[in-house]
Amino acid sequence: MSQSTDPLLRAEKLTKVYRSGDEEIVVLDELDLDVCKGELVALVGESGTGKTTLLHLLAALDTPTGGAVYFMGQRLSEFGHEERAAYRNLRVGFMWQMHYLLPEFSALENVVIPQLIGGDGFSQASERARELLGEVGLANAAARRVGELSGGEQQRVALARALANQPALLLADEPTGSLDSLTAGHVFQVFERLLERGKTIIMVTHDNSLAPRFTRHIVIQDGEIIPEKRRRA
Repeated sequence: MSQSTDPLLRAEKLTKVYRSGDEEIVVLDELDLDVCKGELVALVGESGTGKTTLLHLLAALDTPTGGAVYFMGQRLSEFGHEERAAYRNLRVGFMWQMHYLLPEFSALENVVIPQLIGGDGFSQASERARELLGEVGLANAAARRVGELSGGEQQRVALARALANQPALLLADEPTGSLDSLTAGHVFQVFERLLERGKTIIMVTHDNSLAPRFTRHIVIQDGEIIPEKRRRA
């Protein structure tokens, strides 16, 4: 899949500081990042280096202490409340390591709900939900409650939900971290098919077996992106 030279997503001097009493904890320190359309990017680094915080800022789930995030040239901090909500619901799909599905609802209903929030009708949302569940290999599980599914099946429902509103960008925080290698491979195959269709994916991962399948690796240490020559052995 060819990549655009213009960044779909850009972070400029992105900073996030948490305060605990008189103590300041710098999680991200003036981080710069460009991601172009059609990239499958791995975010790697030790625990506590700011990878999840970065994903939350890119998804507008949190606000930076300093710096800015741009999506297709638009600065997220300039979005009003409705624009921000639309960005999170329609332009970006987000996968957590824990699926956060609604266990009392069916797999189909979990994929339908974000589409209804986005303004689609039930019939159209249901049709797309069935298509997505088929794409992740769960066509026969649409009517089953999420609480009855295995961990791998639940994570694939979460992936279908993240794709429900056809986002341009998918952000995934350790989506295969709790899965066995075979199931993780099946989930990653879906990511690769999305890449072929022009989607852009940024994924936090510690799974070294998947490393060769990414188009780019970004290493974060001490809250900043580390150039190759400065990376620790």
